[in-house]
Amino acid sequence: MEDYLLANVDVILGFAVVILTIFYRFEFPPILGFLVTGMLIGPYGLGILSGGEIDMTSELGVVFLLFTIGVDLSLNDLWKMKKAIMGGGVLQILFTTTLAFIICTWIGFSSSTSIFIGLLISLSSTAIVLKVFQDKNEVDTPHGKTSLAILIFQDLAIVPLILITPILAGSSISFDGAFSNIFFKGSLIIFVFILSSRFLVPWIFYCVGRTGSKQLFLVSVVFICLSAAVFTSSIGLSLALGAFLAGIVISGSQYSHQAMGNILPLKDMFMSFFFVSIGMLLNISYLLDHLPLLALAAVALIIIKSIAGMLITIILGYPLRTTIITGLALSQVGEFSFVLSKLGLEYSLLSKETYQAFLAVSIITMGVTPFLINASYRPAEFFVKKASDSVYGMKLVRGFCSGSFEWKECVEPEIKDHLIMVGFGFSGKTISKAAKAAGIPYIILETNPDIVKQEKTKGERIQYGDATFGAVQEHAGIRNARVLITGISDSVATRKIVEKAKELNPNIYVIAKVRNLQEMKHLHHLGADEIIPEEYETSVEIFVRLLEKYLVPRENIEKMINDLRANGYRRLRKLSVDQDTDNEFSIKDELPGVEIQVLKVGKGSGFDGKTLAEMEFRKKHGVTVLSVRRGSEMIHTPEGDFLLKAKDACVLLGKPESLLNVRKLFESITGEVRPSFQSGSKIELIPKPDSFPHN
Repeated sequence: MEDYLLANVDVILGFAVVILTIFYRFEFPPILGFLVTGMLIGPYGLGILSGGEIDMTSELGVVFLLFTIGVDLSLNDLWKMKKAIMGGGVLQILFTTTLAFIICTWIGFSSSTSIFIGLLISLSSTAIVLKVFQDKNEVDTPHGKTSLAILIFQDLAIVPLILITPILAGSSISFDGAFSNIFFKGSLIIFVFILSSRFLVPWIFYCVGRTGSKQLFLVSVVFICLSAAVFTSSIGLSLALGAFLAGIVISGSQYSHQAMGNILPLKDMFMSFFFVSIGMLLNISYLLDHLPLLALAAVALIIIKSIAGMLITIILGYPLRTTIITGLALSQVGEFSFVLSKLGLEYSLLSKETYQAFLAVSIITMGVTPFLINASYRPAEFFVKKASDSVYGMKLVRGFCSGSFEWKECVEPEIKDHLIMVGFGFSGKTISKAAKAAGIPYIILETNPDIVKQEKTKGERIQYGDATFGAVQEHAGIRNARVLITGISDSVATRKIVEKAKELNPNIYVIAKVRNLQEMKHLHHLGADEIIPEEYETSVEIFVRLLEKYLVPRENIEKMINDLRANGYRRLRKLSVDQDTDNEFSIKDELPGVEIQVLKVGKGSGFDGKTLAEMEFRKKHGVTVLSVRRGSEMIHTPEGDFLLKAKDACVLLGKPESLLNVRKLFESITGEVRPSFQSGSKIELIPKPDSFPHN
């Protein structure tokens, strides 16, 4: 039996390796690769496996997936995104379910099945959408953050959706004692998990952490996850709910990051089996026989979800470009829909034929998602341009100043020779403080209506608007401005902003922040005057720290950095080639093998209570005392009569071997029994510090 199970797992992994390698080459999502793997080796494909062999492992995949979502939840981060998460997430599911309900009841499905299908298709794929945005470095963009907020709510919504599925089925619910039963189970779960979060889980992790064993920590994490899942299952609820609550318990502790790191490999492995098991259930013959109809259904589903996503994004107050990209990004069916669909099949909410159609349509939508997101920028730009060219569009662009639906003009006082900042993140806030301190007039453009409303109450000169619109830039006084700074993460939007700014005011000085060096060429071509790539500045800063570590004079460091910034990133790779050997500082020639260390005077050591002159550091030990820190006070270049005391931290300059030798004399010596390696197996008494010669 064990050999049979091992052979099945080996077959799954072997096919998955081959298929995922091919999919990776064509940049298809891995989830789609696992689904295709299941389709090929399942009973409707080559017939190698029947599907029942991996049911347990696929169930574990769902358990670990819900657990990791619970662990990864940061209540503080969720609170900051509460409007987009709660408002956007609730409305997105509500709108999608309503549209699907109307269509499904018109087709002929029952009310409960129509609602269930609406809930199924309302969930989108967190894994696929985030992977695409991460590859494009657009998670921090307005459409990336909005999509993430809605996806977070959808991931959380799977728990109540799992709980209400039996209620939709109807036949398994007895309403006579339903409310008292639900109240009892809910109270029991709350009591057990509060008790666990306060006492049991911290105690377990504390005991395990003291051992320092990574293996034991992994075992304890898996034990807590599975114990919670078994507990909720034993009282008639789902395994996934228990795992999710266990993750929530751990997320509030100091052990959450370690727990996440330990469980992720297990989650990825078992989730791969889950998607393979879903693929095994898809009848390839059914897919091929009904391909035109299924393709039409997939297109209809994408349209429905896109409309719902766009409506929600508009309600949240985001600009047109963000609305279009977000709507198309959320237009597929998600991985949690497969979890829910299996329950629907179990409770007879879905017939086998409907289930097959759902699987086929879902796989089609997931497969086209990366291409759909990549293609969404062109129609977004087209509609933005059309909107900005029309009178109605200009009103739309310049409306929503406070994040509401009031059609009004954002009147700003006349301003000239000012600075325009696009984006009010960390960079924008820093620049605004500097501008205030220098007395520079400025205006901020921001697409997040919540930030605009909040900052306006603080008296900040901030306007709501998408700076890719010429109308928005004109309203900010682009024709009379001196400088434009873009501090956003969206590379495509940055290009549009720079292009439009130079078109409206060719003399404006544009400073653009980009994530990578590849963007520099495009922005230079569009007319940007200063381009600051984040990875370039990070490299420069690392380079500065490296030179400081090797004691290169500040004058030489500044000369090198100025040269780097003046001549571009290539200079960082060819410094040694172009250096003038007569003028440049050489670490190898002038400071060979010199290091700086900080050593603390140990209590009772040979240096405790002695002056620097008595110690003769430079003469006897070959090191120099640069400074001494005593408590919060720093004594620079102390004189020879300076008296050292226990716990003083001495900053020493010298060769590595000299610092190593003198370090032994800084250590505390208290007259204890220690083994002496010079005397074989004998144990000698190390003398007290008074018997040491005072160096």
